[in-house]
Amino acid sequence: MIVTLSAAYGAGGGVIGRELADRLDVPFCDRAIAMGIAHHLDVSVDDALAYEQPADRGRLAKLLSAFAGSDPGVTMALPPDMITPEDVHRASREALLAQMATGEGVILGRGGGAELRDEPHVLRVRLTGPAARRTERAMAHANIDEVTAERARRHLDHVHADYVRHFYGIDIDDARLYHLTIDSASLPTDLCVDLLEQAARAMSDG
Repeated sequence: MIVTLSAAYGAGGGVIGRELADRLDVPFCDRAIAMGIAHHLDVSVDDALAYEQPADRGRLAKLLSAFAGSDPGVTMALPPDMITPEDVHRASREALLAQMATGEGVILGRGGGAELRDEPHVLRVRLTGPAARRTERAMAHANIDEVTAERARRHLDHVHADYVRHFYGIDIDDARLYHLTIDSASLPTDLCVDLLEQAARAMSDG
């Protein structure tokens, strides 16, 4: 079973994804995808996915930061200047398809919902919620102040939407991309995981 989670900032994608993968007994594919990207670009994993890089380094940095998940203050490191956003996108696509070929995994981010939207046996999920609630959850989870959390939310919401729109020509919240859209910022984490586990098992059985 392959599950893709498109998680808005503050929607708990990392926590939900890990718990869901544990329940389904499949890999949680977050850093594994970064390793695949690094392999295809022939750079180190640290070069492909680094932490606490400046966020104002132009469009390339903004597009690359979409791969960093939804942790506050985390963006992508810039690879060598000759690597373009299109190169990174192709590498990410190859890594996603390689994981899908294994037949199992919970994939967080990386445009998985858009990339795998035509795959019949992939459960595609959007985790989101009201902006204010997502900011509150980010503050609690990362122990940051409201200004920092709100700034990160606005930035990453824009970056993630820009990435999906730029490479797939569709809005990241378009319901056609997902089987389920869950307000995971408002619902208890365990309930969200319960819902996803039931949906994944039902799809697998069907």
